[in-house]
Amino acid sequence: MADPRLEVIGRRLAGVKKIIAVSSGKGGVGKSMIATTLALALSRRGYRVGLLDLDFTSPATHVILGVEGLQPEEEKGIIPPVAHGLRYMSIVFYAVDEPAPLRGAAVSEAIIELMAITRWGELDYLVIDMPPGIGDATLDMIRLTPGISFLAVTTPSRVAFETVRKLLRLLRELEVPVVGVVENMVMNPSSRVRSQVEGIGIPYLGAIVFDPEVEEALGDVERLMGTRFAEAVGRIASELSQQIP
Repeated sequence: MADPRLEVIGRRLAGVKKIIAVSSGKGGVGKSMIATTLALALSRRGYRVGLLDLDFTSPATHVILGVEGLQPEEEKGIIPPVAHGLRYMSIVFYAVDEPAPLRGAAVSEAIIELMAITRWGELDYLVIDMPPGIGDATLDMIRLTPGISFLAVTTPSRVAFETVRKLLRLLRELEVPVVGVVENMVMNPSSRVRSQVEGIGIPYLGAIVFDPEVEEALGDVERLMGTRFAEAVGRIASELSQQIP
């Protein structure tokens, strides 16, 4: 018997125009920071934006936004609270500071439940901070959200890019759109990653130079949005808004 929540998820997302899943092959590449800043940048360009943190093992977007005390409202489901202009939803609302080491079927169950109860309303963009790696969460979101697009984050590290290459290969095999690849934490600019990304036919959205100010801006959105990092992400947001208006 089909899970009735799957139909509910379709209704919950009916008012969302574009879904961008920000993903990476491994952790430690700044994925959550890019997802959060991208959502903020799109919001500040006049779009209605939601941010969903699906990183069950180590959610970080609430720390970046400085909204640890925020709580959603329950009314025929869950209405995401508004944080800095974003409709914001995270597993952290239910796990508090406890780790959520979910695996296999438990991951799928948690994702389905969270997607089924969340009432997003009308959005131009829903940005999703995905768990790192290629696993059940990636496959579940592809299955549950037709029309989803992925933005892949890597660093100049060969190890980081090789894991992203595997992610891109999987998405291509599944015929899932990839809006582009972002190269983050660049210390010594090089064309190596760009040439490899473009060589496999994926848009290279830009290199973001390592910015030490970002760490100091955690929890202070106005300070974060004044960094060189946020300026670079803003350019990516502008490009994406033209690519998928």
